[in-house]
Amino acid sequence: MLVRLEQAYMGINRVISRILAVLLILMVLNVFYDVIMRYFFHNSSVAMQEMEWHLFAVIILYGISVSLLDESHVRVDFLYDRFTTRTQAMINIIGTVLFVVPLALLVLFGSLDFVKDAYEINEISEDPGGLPYRWLIKAMIPISFGFLIFCSIGYTIKNFNRFIAAGKGAQK
Repeated sequence: MLVRLEQAYMGINRVISRILAVLLILMVLNVFYDVIMRYFFHNSSVAMQEMEWHLFAVIILYGISVSLLDESHVRVDFLYDRFTTRTQAMINIIGTVLFVVPLALLVLFGSLDFVKDAYEINEISEDPGGLPYRWLIKAMIPISFGFLIFCSIGYTIKNFNRFIAAGKGAQK
């Protein structure tokens, strides 16, 4: 059952990573368009520049969760690689429970008032020609950290499965 659950998490992770890849392409096209307009036609759009920041923010915020499940996150590999599979799995589980989840909860709950305030005043860009509904991009902060908690559960399950599988291999 835990293997199926891990596969479900990995499936969701693949979908989100594909969406992020599309957003990255859109961001590159946006930057390309903005550069061409600015340097060749001496015309620039504040909204397009803000869209670059918004796309970048979404890619980074959700990319954290994708990188966690894909084992692409930063760690001290020169030590980690020397440990057994069971020890690696245990380090990942403990690190996730003690560090990732509490930090994600802190940011999630700490950013709710930030988003609520932006929504209540219907915050818009301060720049003329900027994007409206700034609360939408601010809402990505608690949502993405909620997704990080969700992915942390999947990462813990993945490492629990590794821990169990390595234990069975050692017994044979």
